[in-house]
Amino acid sequence: MYNINNILRENIKRLVPYSSARDEYQGEASVFLDANENAYGSPLAQQFNRYPDPMQYAVKMRLSEIKGVPARNIFIGNGSDEAIDILFRSFCNPGVDNVILVPPTYGMYEVSANINDVEARKVTLTPEYQLNLEGIAEAIDEHTKLIFICSPNNPTGNSINREDIETLLANFNGIVVVDEAYINFSRQKTFIQELTEYANLVVMQTLSKAWGLAGLRVGMAFAAEEIIEVMNKVKPPYNVNESSQQLALEALANVAQVNEWIKETLIQRDRLVLALKEFDFVLDIYPSDANFILVKTTDANGIYNFLVGKGIIVRNRSKIELCEGSLRITVGTPDENTILLNTLQNF
Repeated sequence: MYNINNILRENIKRLVPYSSARDEYQGEASVFLDANENAYGSPLAQQFNRYPDPMQYAVKMRLSEIKGVPARNIFIGNGSDEAIDILFRSFCNPGVDNVILVPPTYGMYEVSANINDVEARKVTLTPEYQLNLEGIAEAIDEHTKLIFICSPNNPTGNSINREDIETLLANFNGIVVVDEAYINFSRQKTFIQELTEYANLVVMQTLSKAWGLAGLRVGMAFAAEEIIEVMNKVKPPYNVNESSQQLALEALANVAQVNEWIKETLIQRDRLVLALKEFDFVLDIYPSDANFILVKTTDANGIYNFLVGKGIIVRNRSKIELCEGSLRITVGTPDENTILLNTLQNF
């Protein structure tokens, strides 16, 4: 049975987190002489001389309203990559523990595993890009701490069967991480709604995709309070800068605009699929719940290099298992998609 104390690293159990100047007082103040900041301001139009809120309270409260999740169940990181790394550092003993990855999938899970000296056990998806539950069960042992599932999956674009993820959550004694970076483009509902059902569930989302804030690096993790408390203990004190917090708050006030972009992206995704199917060099286009499509071709390298020569950059995924001969194409604006399609006419 899952128990966080059974999988938490012993040194993290004993860890006393850094106490920042902004953690040690409550209430309002007008004179700050506690953090050795520059009291005169910043050489900028906007002032950034004060340290940011270490717990991003205002952003979490707005996210709580949008997502329907209490703020205490939200972690905000410097991109989702920080949340991934903190999960490794919190729960995986280097050189001892292992995690399960299900390729083809987002490559940062394996990079984080390697950085943290944690074995990454790979259980390849089925040819239909779904979980191999039997293979995962065989790969799990007493040192398996995390299972990473990207849904909708990158680079394949499809959603993972919900029932299969629930099977893992109900039977695995470690943490199941469901990465929903592309959930805004999906027909599937978010796993955030299941947080009260599964204490070992971590759902990751981001403001980099549908919200258009990739340059700000704001990632989110939603989980049981005891997991969020661990992540907050391990993270650097000021992990999300003030400008990112301010701009994220401003963006989160524009839900209607983002929803319009999502609708347009889905229209353009369908347009690309229909148009690309007409090319002789396209063998298959896989169903997508994301803002990109995976296209199997007769000559991925040739098409990729041809497009680069025309100043059009897509992602060549042909060297990845189960993605041989495939290009991952992000859905662009109507004009960008027209340029792509017109250019491919000359390949």
